[in-house]
Amino acid sequence: MSAVTPTLEAPQSEASTLSIGDIPLSVPVVLAPMAGITNTAFRRLCREYGAGLYVSEMITSRALVERTEASMRLITHHPSEQPRSIQLYGVDPHTIGEAVTMLVAEDRADHIDLNFGCPVPKVTKKGGGAALPWKLELFRAIVERAVKSAGDIPVTVKMRKGIDSDHLTYLEAGKAAEGAGVSAVALHARTADQFYSGHADWDAIGQLKQTVSSIPVLGNGDIWSAEDALEMVSQSDCDGVVVGRGCLGKPWLFGDLAAGFRGEHSRHQPNLGAVMAAFRRHAELLVEFFGGDELRACRDIRKHVAWYFKGYAVGGDLRASLAMVESLQQLDDLLGTLDRDQPYPGEAAEGPRGRAGSPKRTSLPDRWLDSMELSATQRTTLLEAELDTSGG
Repeated sequence: MSAVTPTLEAPQSEASTLSIGDIPLSVPVVLAPMAGITNTAFRRLCREYGAGLYVSEMITSRALVERTEASMRLITHHPSEQPRSIQLYGVDPHTIGEAVTMLVAEDRADHIDLNFGCPVPKVTKKGGGAALPWKLELFRAIVERAVKSAGDIPVTVKMRKGIDSDHLTYLEAGKAAEGAGVSAVALHARTADQFYSGHADWDAIGQLKQTVSSIPVLGNGDIWSAEDALEMVSQSDCDGVVVGRGCLGKPWLFGDLAAGFRGEHSRHQPNLGAVMAAFRRHAELLVEFFGGDELRACRDIRKHVAWYFKGYAVGGDLRASLAMVESLQQLDDLLGTLDRDQPYPGEAAEGPRGRAGSPKRTSLPDRWLDSMELSATQRTTLLEAELDTSGG
């Protein structure tokens, strides 16, 4: 793999390191939780390329308290994963407290993140995810209970700017989280209405940084390269970055980020053989994650095909076959037909990846925006918001 020269230098001294509570990170980079993506297999793969904090996909507190099979699998870490980071989603302070108490008592996590940024309709229409901070006192109660239940384990919060441009919540929520004792706050600089469309508002990250002064503020949104991360830090003065869609099919981005924050100019520019090796390694790790179930692992790797081979000359028929693979042997046979020496294709392999879509009105409970206080009906609706293991 060859190298390119970045356009920005890394921030100097303290800006290139980050601590989440008592957890020091050699580079200020966090893997964003993504449902169906950031399982143990993908987290391990990303660790093999770079440094940072690698967070589990979102797990509902109720499913965890009920010890469902899926939730217990999702909170299981490989011995190589240190520190162990879990993201919880919840709408009820008591249930969140129980879930956090369980994680701490059973020594299952070194860091707990709380999700208040999910824009998926099945979550927000019940008042959860990105919809919840509008009910500020409920938000505060959930965070306070989590921090109290966690004891010495650091708790962080990830959120969006708000529901829409007329109902922004991030500054008040940031102050509430800081007052509750969290160790850091992360902002995806879009509203729920924006979903993943348009451009992230990095200036809002800077505003949050000015508002929340005693704990680290992390920025999330539109980081497709190390240069994007350095630019975000430069523009917003945030303390670190959270990377989601930018690493889909590109786990070596964490190597680039580590190099960038160290002030190094090397960047991965993988030829097709290197991409194939990463794709194959991902599949192997998925087999292990699913307890040796090769078919299930291969079904899971299918959704990653377009991301890994973005920009490379891999024909449509072969892509379609890879997206229907059922065994590692079949995977190997298909990969064996490709030219491993095909060079890195440049810009065609870079830039945005993953879902984008278009702005859409956020699905909310009836009359949700009428008041920042919960009505009795809305309290009942919230109880239905934790029925799935992961909210997307």
